[in-house]
Amino acid sequence: MMNHQPDPIEIAAAITLDTIRDAAACISGHIVRTPLLESPRLNDALGFRLLVKPECLQHTGSFKLRGATNAVMSLDESVTDVVAFSSGNHAQAVARAASLRGMKATIVMPEDAPKMKIEGTAAYGGHVVTYDRYTESREEIGASIAAETGATLIAPFEDPRVIAGQGTVGLEIAEQCAEIGITPDHVIVCCGGGGLIAGTSLAITEMMPDTDVWAAEPEDFDDTIRSLASGNRETVPPGNRSICDAVVTPQPGAMTFAINRHTLAGGFAVSDALVLQTMATAFKHLKLVAEPGGSVALAAALDGRLPNNTTCAVAVVSGGNADAAMFEKALAAGALY
Repeated sequence: MMNHQPDPIEIAAAITLDTIRDAAACISGHIVRTPLLESPRLNDALGFRLLVKPECLQHTGSFKLRGATNAVMSLDESVTDVVAFSSGNHAQAVARAASLRGMKATIVMPEDAPKMKIEGTAAYGGHVVTYDRYTESREEIGASIAAETGATLIAPFEDPRVIAGQGTVGLEIAEQCAEIGITPDHVIVCCGGGGLIAGTSLAITEMMPDTDVWAAEPEDFDDTIRSLASGNRETVPPGNRSICDAVVTPQPGAMTFAINRHTLAGGFAVSDALVLQTMATAFKHLKLVAEPGGSVALAAALDGRLPNNTTCAVAVVSGGNADAAMFEKALAAGALY
């Protein structure tokens, strides 16, 4: 008798605004409700009001804590071990969430991940196993560890609990915009595997149906943008490189793309050079430390990618775990405004 494999598209369809609200209740007390920030000087330079959602101020330094916490807190009491694979932000998030429940966390990370992300994961109690991201498969290594130890795998984006948890970013944006009496024309969100933008776009399109949601990706990792155009999940050539380590996944997730193909208006691809200048701009005008992958949405907003009739937009700065050397490089590049 054949085992029935869950259909990722059916799983994705089951994620709703109510699911995201349930996730918000689950993770409340474990995460920061990050504010919406703005700079009058930036607004004047851009010609529209730009609000920034700084998930770099989140515990562990990125939005990933939301999805990881929802997933880990949803596990049965019998679970004692979890395993995850990540370039760093999901790694730290799973390690912290597991520690809150007294679970052991094994985290598979690329050996060239930023040092502070590896150190942060270990500091939260995670046992780090490194691999070569260009010659080895983190999925295979994670699955092997799970099979050997009996640990429960917490995937970085192909998990409905993770997507719902990340969707609390969109829930907060909609609530905060309502609190100040505005409806933004656009919301821009970074996109790697697509978990953050899938959950966020679900919440935004339900709560602010007149607002367009856009993906932002590194220009050599524009797989979601190309997938939206073709209608199929496109891949990234294996030789491509980017400083935006947090969002350099090779293909959109099946679950996440099943959502994003219906909720997104399109996407913007940005260069590494623009990302460095954006990091400097965020520091100068918003006093934020943003990492490269966490800056791509803001980069698109600052670079004039939005329609000319834009009056108000929100950009999510998704993470702030930048090594000192990378941040120094960004400051040397100089601010855009």
